Amino acid sequence: MLITPGKLLAQINSPTDLKKLNQAQLVQLCQELRQFIIDNVSIYGGHFGASLGVTELTVALHYVFNAPYDQIVWDVGHQAYGHKILTGRKEAFHTNRIYKGISGFPKRNESVYDAFGVGHSSTSVSAALGMAAASKYLKLEDKQHVAVIGDGALTGGIAFEGLNNAGVSDANLLIILNDNCMSIDPNVGALKDYLTDITTSKTYNRFKDDVWNLLGKFSKFGKSAQEIASKVDTAIKAALLSQSNLFESLNLRYFGPVDGHDVDHLVAVLNDLKNIKGPKILHCVTVKGKGYLPAENGNKTTWHSPGTFDKITGEIHKKVYENPQPPKYQDVFGNTLVELAKVNDKIIGITPAMPSGSSLNIMMKEMPDRAFDVGIAEQHAVTFSAGLATQGLIPFCNIYSSFMQRAYDQVVHDVCIQNLPVNFCLDRAGFAGSDGPTHHGAYDLAFFRCLPNMIVSAPMNESELRNLMYTAQLPRNEKSFSIRYPRGQGVLQEWRTPFEKIEIGTGRKIRDGEELAILTIGHIGNYAVEVCEKLELQGIHVAHYDMRFVKPLDEKLLHEIFSKYKKIITIEDGCIQGGFGSAVLEFMADNSYLAEIRRLGIPDDVIEHGEQLELHNECGFGPTGIQQAVISMLEPVSKMA
Repeated sequence: MLITPGKLLAQINSPTDLKKLNQAQLVQLCQELRQFIIDNVSIYGGHFGASLGVTELTVALHYVFNAPYDQIVWDVGHQAYGHKILTGRKEAFHTNRIYKGISGFPKRNESVYDAFGVGHSSTSVSAALGMAAASKYLKLEDKQHVAVIGDGALTGGIAFEGLNNAGVSDANLLIILNDNCMSIDPNVGALKDYLTDITTSKTYNRFKDDVWNLLGKFSKFGKSAQEIASKVDTAIKAALLSQSNLFESLNLRYFGPVDGHDVDHLVAVLNDLKNIKGPKILHCVTVKGKGYLPAENGNKTTWHSPGTFDKITGEIHKKVYENPQPPKYQDVFGNTLVELAKVNDKIIGITPAMPSGSSLNIMMKEMPDRAFDVGIAEQHAVTFSAGLATQGLIPFCNIYSSFMQRAYDQVVHDVCIQNLPVNFCLDRAGFAGSDGPTHHGAYDLAFFRCLPNMIVSAPMNESELRNLMYTAQLPRNEKSFSIRYPRGQGVLQEWRTPFEKIEIGTGRKIRDGEELAILTIGHIGNYAVEVCEKLELQGIHVAHYDMRFVKPLDEKLLHEIFSKYKKIITIEDGCIQGGFGSAVLEFMADNSYLAEIRRLGIPDDVIEHGEQLELHNECGFGPTGIQQAVISMLEPVSKMA
């Protein structure tokens, strides 16, 4: 079902078309753009509240600036639906986040209007500053560079690094802070309180109107704009004598706060800011979900990415199943952590801005003094956890696998080198689905198993997850402990099994077989169970081992396997290079075994978005691919027989 755009939006296939409108038509265009997003997301799903909140800002940016010559960097990327629609992807928007469709985030190889790819957060200031420095070097003095940072992204450490560098540059950079007090969950930390204070400051707002009246006259002064800008600087600093301004202290000209939903005023302000050279920041106050009352007035976390819904009533569609479904791994983690914490008062939970996504919110509700949301700050989360561990506490640091990449240095230096017993629970391991390559957890098995003092594990089901978590909180000889699990549901109806200790570095045999053995790590092993059962009906007996640990490997079990089987398939929901299969190959080489090994996993390529099963099949380790691999390895034997 294709959505018909409104009268004005139907005419716009690029920012050039947008600029043909009279400014008086922009309010109507914003209404049509917002409705187009509502209509599409209600049917096809996707991120929702963030793009509604920047509708007016999006229209104003493309009306004022000359993209793609002028560079507009969106941070975080799920703000950019309106941007995509206005830049030639309106007709394809219904394929957003669908297999082989357009990406849910800005993507450089998708459009020349996507100046920088972003699926996580906090990179816009650094990227746009680099672009501005390049333009200066290339003597492109008229080129504009805009970083739109919002949805909590300013709490990321790299954002402050970018601001700090921008303040000592003379780059032509405009930073727009989309201040909506939200990321996916509500923003936390001192910065959120600071932005609230500056937004509501009576001292500041007493001067604001005079400042903006002066600013509104810039265009009439032509070459004198710089002189007027200096007066604006003086006025703002005077207004803030009783309230220190963080951005001014970093040598960034600060303007705002302004109403991010007044498109006419935004156009005027942006036109004037174009004439002010150097780094500057515009503080826009917006409402996440603006223009759709259920999202505007309801639970902002729910409406961040609600799935499909009835756009009239606001009722979110829930999948109806004939039989009860297994729980999500994240919920097993959240509930299990609380169970363990009730009997072990040393357990502490930590997450960088993902309490609902990781289900740490369960612990935050029951034990608020023992669960920490540290904001979008993975590096800090890891080192904070290391600090807890030095004092004898037992931190469970829950970070999405792809986001853990941002904290790798801290894992190496602050945890592993110091041999601290920090427990890492890596959610969204493997393919993350429709969020695509910026969210796929493809590399954690490889990048963690090469580290000293690191235990690397993955449960095959919910019961195994509980037991690994139980094992991780027991006293051990230092070493950090990584437990990775995928996005989505497990396989067990009865998952609240009694806790059992798992000996670190031990796997288990699922079934005996002949000629060929399948070795799996993690949830993907359930595909192997399915395949082995089907092959059994055909008289083909394949062994299956759930290895559970990539490091340390169960060498006793591997000796048994290599002594019995000369054909082996390894399966992992992670990168083939350097991952689980590579570890098995290394064991074979180190112990002088000879066997035919086929490794199935994520190839050395960037895999795009799609449902998990679609991506597993594409990469050859879905059920069909596994069965084909088994048959092809056994085929020569069958022919010889």
